[in-house]
Amino acid sequence: MTSLRSLTLEDVPSLVAINNSGVPAVPLCDEETMQQLLDLSSLALGLMGTDGDELLGFLLAMDSGLDYDSENYRFFERHYDNYLYIDRIVLSDNARGLGGGTALYEAVFAWAKEAGRESITCEVNVEPPNPGSLRFHRRMGFGDVDQQATKGGSVVVQLLQAPVA
Repeated sequence: MTSLRSLTLEDVPSLVAINNSGVPAVPLCDEETMQQLLDLSSLALGLMGTDGDELLGFLLAMDSGLDYDSENYRFFERHYDNYLYIDRIVLSDNARGLGGGTALYEAVFAWAKEAGRESITCEVNVEPPNPGSLRFHRRMGFGDVDQQATKGGSVVVQLLQAPVA
């Protein structure tokens, strides 16, 4: 059984390693960038292994209204109010398929409801394709909003939104 805990700056090296194992589904990241993302995050959760010591995955989510220079975040800023944006969720290879993603998302929905957010937003790559993530998000209640090319056209994402019940 895994557990969740809040992330701290001490987790940054592990977060970078897990993040970079997920490329191209997520952008490559160095420690300075990861620390900046962690600082911007309203919710930063780590998925811990059964021993409670090993970080198996993480999720970073940000509130609306931030000065965050992400093409996808900026899309949601233009189209939504009072949302929580999932900047990234990454699981290590040995944590996939064990329910950790669902546990992280259930925690996000609970946090968003408690915080009075109206919706949760995110994006999933469609080029390069990430069909497993798209299926997962559909199961979690996310619907299509739009598509956009990012990173100079090298990546196309499906922008998604789910209401907070």
